[in-house]
Amino acid sequence: MTLRLLAVHAHPDDESSKGAGSYAFYRSVGAEVLVVSCTGGEMGDVQNDGLAEKAMAERDMAGLRRIEMARAQQILGVQHRWLGYYDSGLPEEGEAVPAGSFSLIPLDISAAALVKLIREYRPQVMVTYDESGGYPHPDHIRTHELAVYALEAAADPSRYTDLGDAWQISKLYYDRIFSTKRTNRVYDELVASEPDSPLIAQFDEMRTWMRDRPYLATTQVDVGAFFEHRDRALRAHASQVAPDSQFFFWPNDIQRRAWPFEDFQLVTSLVETELPEIDLFAGIVDDQKADA
Repeated sequence: MTLRLLAVHAHPDDESSKGAGSYAFYRSVGAEVLVVSCTGGEMGDVQNDGLAEKAMAERDMAGLRRIEMARAQQILGVQHRWLGYYDSGLPEEGEAVPAGSFSLIPLDISAAALVKLIREYRPQVMVTYDESGGYPHPDHIRTHELAVYALEAAADPSRYTDLGDAWQISKLYYDRIFSTKRTNRVYDELVASEPDSPLIAQFDEMRTWMRDRPYLATTQVDVGAFFEHRDRALRAHASQVAPDSQFFFWPNDIQRRAWPFEDFQLVTSLVETELPEIDLFAGIVDDQKADA
């Protein structure tokens, strides 16, 4: 049996900042991984003052982000699909998102492409964001809504009858990679190992604004050996991430000692599994053997 994971993300670069270590790990053990980008990231601003392709970014941000996504895809070894919706941007309070953008498309319309993909790819596991989107970006919130809607619709043979045979995804997870618990653990290791590090002040600030965030993870995937894959994939999105970004690029040796995991929350499971888990596919192989 081929194990298949489907990761549904809002923009190109989200797959590299939220789960890339796990995707690279699962590819290394023979599982298939398909990353979906719901939008093209057209509304993204250049976040890297040293961007070599700045002229292209100013002329054709959508084209550049496709190039960057292809680079990240190659680094991670995953499959990739665009759903083809227009980036809603991150409007200021009271400002409207662009007409026709992803967050405004009715779910029954925008879900059709994802339902078709689910029925063709037939994954056992889906990973996406929670109801808040991870942070309040309209496309992240809509990605959550779309993923859950499409998961349910793809399993129902009476819905979208022209888009292939129904397929039931066995497990749904939310990304819980950014957590107070992880940040505190890395901070403690950083203070102990490198007490003069300039990163300590930044971590202290991060711990302050994250301190009320509950730890909801049920599943920790050990991906310490794949942190470099994750970082290379994220740097491939050069328009969105400066190569020396302290927010994203923490010392990997310290991370491996303090928290060599990526965390996920099991939300729905149609197979038996025991929590906490160390594998997103826990219960699926045994369930398949029992049915054989």
